[in-house]
Amino acid sequence: MISSTLSPDMLRKVNAYWRAANYVSVGQIYLYDNPLLKRPLEITDVKPLVVSHWGTTPGQNFIYAHLNRVINKYDLDMFYIAGPGHGGPAIVGNVYLEGTWSEVYPNVTQNEAGLKELFKQFSFPGGISSHVAPTTPGSIHEGGELGYSLSHAFGAAFDNPGLIVACVIGDGEAETGPLATSWQSNKFMDPVSDGAVLPILHLNGYKISNPTVLARIEKEELEQFLRGCGWAPLFVEGDDPDTMHELMATALESAIEDISRMQKTARDHDSPARPRWPMIVLRSPKGWTGPKVVDGLPIEGTFRAHQVPMLVDPDHLDHVPLLDSWMRSYKPEELFDASGRLIPELQELAPKGDRRMGSNRHANGGLLLKDLKMPDFYDHAVEVSTPGAVMACDTEVLGKFLRDVTKLNQSDRNFRIFGPDETLSNLLGAVFDVTNRQWDARRASNDEFLAPQGQVLDSMLSEHQCEGWLEGYLLTGRHGLFNSYEAFIRIVDSMFSQHAKWLKVCLELPWRRKISSLNYLLASHVWQQDHNGFTHQDPGFLDHVINKKADVVRVYLPPDANCLLSVFDHCLRSRNYVNVVVAGKHALPQWLSMDAAVVHCTEGIGIWQWASNDQGGDPDVVMACCGDTPTLEILAAVSILREHLPQLKIRVINVVDLMKLQSCSEHPHGLSESDYDSLFTRDKHIIFGFHGYPWLVHRLTYRRTNRNLHVRGYKEEGTITTPFDMRVQNDLDRYHLVIDVIDRLPELATAGAYLKQKLQDKLIEHKHYINKHGQDMPEIRNWKWAPREGKGPVEAVSGLGSKGTEDQLRIMKKAG
Repeated sequence: MISSTLSPDMLRKVNAYWRAANYVSVGQIYLYDNPLLKRPLEITDVKPLVVSHWGTTPGQNFIYAHLNRVINKYDLDMFYIAGPGHGGPAIVGNVYLEGTWSEVYPNVTQNEAGLKELFKQFSFPGGISSHVAPTTPGSIHEGGELGYSLSHAFGAAFDNPGLIVACVIGDGEAETGPLATSWQSNKFMDPVSDGAVLPILHLNGYKISNPTVLARIEKEELEQFLRGCGWAPLFVEGDDPDTMHELMATALESAIEDISRMQKTARDHDSPARPRWPMIVLRSPKGWTGPKVVDGLPIEGTFRAHQVPMLVDPDHLDHVPLLDSWMRSYKPEELFDASGRLIPELQELAPKGDRRMGSNRHANGGLLLKDLKMPDFYDHAVEVSTPGAVMACDTEVLGKFLRDVTKLNQSDRNFRIFGPDETLSNLLGAVFDVTNRQWDARRASNDEFLAPQGQVLDSMLSEHQCEGWLEGYLLTGRHGLFNSYEAFIRIVDSMFSQHAKWLKVCLELPWRRKISSLNYLLASHVWQQDHNGFTHQDPGFLDHVINKKADVVRVYLPPDANCLLSVFDHCLRSRNYVNVVVAGKHALPQWLSMDAAVVHCTEGIGIWQWASNDQGGDPDVVMACCGDTPTLEILAAVSILREHLPQLKIRVINVVDLMKLQSCSEHPHGLSESDYDSLFTRDKHIIFGFHGYPWLVHRLTYRRTNRNLHVRGYKEEGTITTPFDMRVQNDLDRYHLVIDVIDRLPELATAGAYLKQKLQDKLIEHKHYINKHGQDMPEIRNWKWAPREGKGPVEAVSGLGSKGTEDQLRIMKKAG
């Protein structure tokens, strides 16, 4: 074969660099000592517990070496995403060889002692994990859970016109649902304003113990599949190193030049055509260059190479010389000098400075993060003269605020809204006054808001892709939010978990700069899905979220539009959190003026004095609420109690910040014991209307002194019915709440018994009415809060009268 891309000298050097990376990878997997093999290996040189994955590693080392070459040749801004992230030895080893690891971790030096530390720390107590992780410079993707590499890559490339993201996709990962869908992401990549993604599908044939689908279908079928997804695949196939180096070098240069040509055409000539972006299919043996046979069983090119290809321990002492022979096959004496440093001619193959993939600034996105330009959310305030006097759709109000956020940050191109075709449904449509949905596929005359460039990515009906795109966007230093139906955010439960884990580890790494928070807006929630039915009713994402570290998660349930504005302003300004905000889109009463909302949201929880009547002494009962619909029903229940049992002393508490319920010893937002007791008392009955599953509140408060807590929330009862009937079916309606109070307070005696009977009659009347008329009774639909004289909305939280001081409000607005 006559080389046409690599000179003989460059071929020799690239192959030597690959050998060095393979040697360092095997050392990380196995060795505790003797990193340069200056003496024959002994069992004491091997880690007592060897845990890692070899199968994908040599292929990824091969890819990394060739990417280094094209970065140098074309001066590329590129970083690497390892879909098969369990190939941690490859990425850690390459980041070490290029010098980045020693700069970030100075104790791991570029010599024999540093090699020993590098090897020992890998998959070892007190060291680093066996997967690509936040501890790995240059990474934004852990890869422990497969399926999200390509969506992360596209998220990173959006609004980064000079960036190329090399995304290595394992053939096992390619079988997951999220990855199979993410091939379609190329319909959303604009060649003018975005960067490029170069997928490298690595076919090594096997998963843990099974073959992979894409490696076993015919090449023609695979090529047709990829072309059908809009890609132009370049194939690199074989097992002879020299031949494969030439093929890979040629394919990579072709891909890079195609990307450059496509972008130049689009940018210079405003070409409307959607490019057919290049990708590479690399077919190489699993465990390439590793042991071919161990104990009579084939290893290289089989599933047995997936993890540790051979056991080396006191029960397998005969494998020690096999390991020694394997490692010496890479000829380390030709790769490292006597001190253990990579020889100069190989050091020269690595890019320099920020061009090194381990040092790429996009992969430490906080380095590039700029604050959002934020509008004044007061400009969108709902005018509330008295509590409940006006109706509004909370998310519709928020949509106009987000429109202004979008417009203010258009020139910086650092803010996007993501969602699975639910932006309009969730009443955020005002954003389309100033931007479009980004869409680079074919358009029809009756389409709405579609354009090659736009700050909304909601035209793909895949929660996985929206989550992955947003995560990639945030991890590379930008801002955004994910709006979704509440029930279907559960589809990305696991993706949220992985991101929360990533943030938790990043907080422990001083060199990892903080990034913008992952913000969820959950609308079309459980209490507003009466028209869609049981399948759309699931508030369980909240239960899932609070299991994560308190340093990372925040959960907000604003009771009205002004509180929603205050909360979301805060969330968009925050760093390194996952913020979950639950808000309704249906018209509901508005309770607080903007001044009052800012104070209330800053505190996160508070007594609503305008709804309470216990100011002169202890309450007889505490009526608490969290969420817009529970707030409505608790206040309606209070109005019934005030009318029929006027002697009853009632304290009304509203919770915006759910984590306030937890102890301050468990969560930084939690209330102290004394503060909790001062609100909820130490012994009075608490009737708590909650948005989600009732036991979540019990979990958060299980250490509190007052055990007289009775929570009403969603209990898996639902169907297509009326809004109020949804609440009735789950005992969250005003009638059941009042009955709860009567049952808990025997001192109500005869008056309580008569009222209870009246309410039970009302529940029967309600059922008959909706079955006949198909809507709720007029007294439900037309109910209004009747304020007590002299009580305005600000008094609900501050007791300062109608305004509060200018200084206090200014401080709280800024903090809100």
